Amino acid sequence: MPEAGPRVALFVTCLVDFHRPTVGFAALRLLKQAGCRVEVPRAQTCCGQPAYNNGDRTTAREIARRILDGFSGYDYVVVPSGSCGGMLKRHLPHLFDDDPNLRPRAASLADRTYELVSFLTDVLAIERVPARYQGTVTYHDSCSGLRELGIKEQPRRLLATVDGLTLKEMAEPELCCGFGGTFCVKYPEISVRMVTDKTKDVTATGADTMLAGDLGCLLNMAGRLSREGSSVKVRHVAEVLAGMTEEVPPIGMPRAAATAKPTG
Repeated sequence: MPEAGPRVALFVTCLVDFHRPTVGFAALRLLKQAGCRVEVPRAQTCCGQPAYNNGDRTTAREIARRILDGFSGYDYVVVPSGSCGGMLKRHLPHLFDDDPNLRPRAASLADRTYELVSFLTDVLAIERVPARYQGTVTYHDSCSGLRELGIKEQPRRLLATVDGLTLKEMAEPELCCGFGGTFCVKYPEISVRMVTDKTKDVTATGADTMLAGDLGCLLNMAGRLSREGSSVKVRHVAEVLAGMTEEVPPIGMPRAAATAKPTG
C-alpha cells in the first residue's frame, strides 16, 4: 500500500456508537493497517434507515442532506454494517430522484460507499490479517449485507487467515435472525420465533463463538442466546479480524466493560 493511502471516512453507525464503540475502534485499526488515512466526521448521525423503512421520507431526506455535507471530499466512505451500508449505497440516492442538484451528489456518495470487510477485500485487495483467535466460530450472513451488497465470501476469506480459528458453518447461515430494525418491535412474536430458530442453528454447529457483520443482528442473537443460558460468545467480525478479542469482552457483557477504549 502506498504511503499516502486513500482518504477514508468511517461511518460509525448509531448502534456501534451507543452499544458497541469497540467495533468502531476495530474498523479503525483494520483500515489503518491497510494503509488508509482514516477520519471520523463529527457531523455524522443516523444513516436514516429507521425513518426510510417506516415511510417518513421527509425526515430521511433531511438526514441524507446532512450525510452528503458531512461525507463530501473523501475517496471512500466505509461502514462496519451491511444494513447501514445498504441504506447509503442502495436507497439514499433515490430520496433525491426528483432533485437534479442533489441526485448526482447522492449517486457519488453511493459509488464511494462500502461495507468494511467488502472494502478491505474487494477494493484494497487485502488477502490476510495478522490476527489470532483460538476457537471455533460460525458466521451469520445478515440480510442487508448479503442481499443488497453481495457480502458472503469476503468475511470467510479473511477469517480463514486468522491463526487458530476454525470456521464451522450453520445449516442455514443466510436465514434471517428476526431483528429487521423496527420489524422486531412491530412483530415481536414472529421475531422471537425467528431468532429462536437461528440460535438453535448456531448451537447445533458446536461453535463457541458466533460472528456477524451487523450489530443489530448480533445484539438480537446475543440477547436470545443469553436468555437460553448459552455459553456461545457473540462478536462483530471486525473485532476478530482486528485481533481485539483480548481487549474487549463478547457482546452481552456489562456496558462498562464493553465500551472501554482499547489500548495499542
